[in-house]
Amino acid sequence: LLLSLIFRNYREPLIIMINIPLALIGAIWGHLIMGLDFTLPSMIGFVSLAGVVVNDSILLVEFVKYHVDEGMILHDAARRAVHDRFRAIFLTSITTVAGMTPLLFETSTQALVLVPLVTSIVFGMLSSTVLIMLVLPAMYAIMEDIGFVKLTASPEQVTA
Repeated sequence: LLLSLIFRNYREPLIIMINIPLALIGAIWGHLIMGLDFTLPSMIGFVSLAGVVVNDSILLVEFVKYHVDEGMILHDAARRAVHDRFRAIFLTSITTVAGMTPLLFETSTQALVLVPLVTSIVFGMLSSTVLIMLVLPAMYAIMEDIGFVKLTASPEQVTA
């Protein structure tokens, strides 16, 4: 709801929110790899992860819109947005993963509560970073093809 107020429509928030389940893929695989159950701390970690995924997605959506407003076609705008913002998204993800990785291997009794939370965040960040770069531009293209999003610049804008 808040995203729809910011973007003044429901289409772009839908594109952003599609990336949240992609982060869950990594969190679930992380729990399987680590041999952990999906517990309440795991779910709290997933909520935290969803916030970071939404921020990364908003960053890409804004840059796609910026490049389209400059007159680029959607395909080129999406590719350029991923190219321009790759470093920012990658550094956000890698610093989060690097900061939390030591907690994954902590064996103290007090830290065992945090291990499922950290597993959700670390593995979710690893998968979502890659998937956001691939899926978000593809979702723009799919939604434009079916007529749900009209984002390509008009011929007058391209020649101007």
